[in-house]
Amino acid sequence: MNIILLGPPGSGKGTQAEILSNDLGIAHISTGNILRQEIEEQTDLGKLVARTMQAGDLVDDETILAVTIKTLKSPEYSKGFILDGVPRSLAQAQGLKNNNIEINHVIDMLCSDEEVIQRITNRRVHPASGRIYNTLSNPPRVTDKDDETGEDLVQRDDDKEETVRKRLQNYNEITSPLKDYYREMANNDPLIKYHQLDADKSPQSIAEYIKHLL
Repeated sequence: MNIILLGPPGSGKGTQAEILSNDLGIAHISTGNILRQEIEEQTDLGKLVARTMQAGDLVDDETILAVTIKTLKSPEYSKGFILDGVPRSLAQAQGLKNNNIEINHVIDMLCSDEEVIQRITNRRVHPASGRIYNTLSNPPRVTDKDDETGEDLVQRDDDKEETVRKRLQNYNEITSPLKDYYREMANNDPLIKYHQLDADKSPQSIAEYIKHLL
């Protein structure tokens, strides 16, 4: 089963992808995590991506497609995958199709801009492990400290409000057209299903609804 999760930043794609991955036994591919790893390793690609993400801009289609296709060619993804964060543009969606990447389900997670801003700007991260907290919905036991190590939590540059608003603007202008693209594809291909759901609800209720859809 090959699944795409659509939705604005902060809509909960990563959370739902992890739940689905565990329940279905298929791999979760987060382009955001892959690119952040490149940043941490300070590769040439990472340095370029860091400047782009810190400005709230989208990484170019060619880079995203190259990283994604390379990842999908690994044997561990032959039994299925969940794409989180890609495609983000019509060019990326068409690139997946041109590379014969089969898609079975597209799940469009709808979330209001204000909810997105609240979720992301309250996000805090433990850099060494990647553990993520939210000061409102999932706070650490000690303010701004990792539960397991006691080390400082940080707010990523791309989680600050000005950057988040720019990311939302990019999403609404560039990624939203994918809704019509996949809806039309599903209407013409019985092997593809397009679903929409309200992502303002709790992660648990969303997970149960996705399982019902699948």
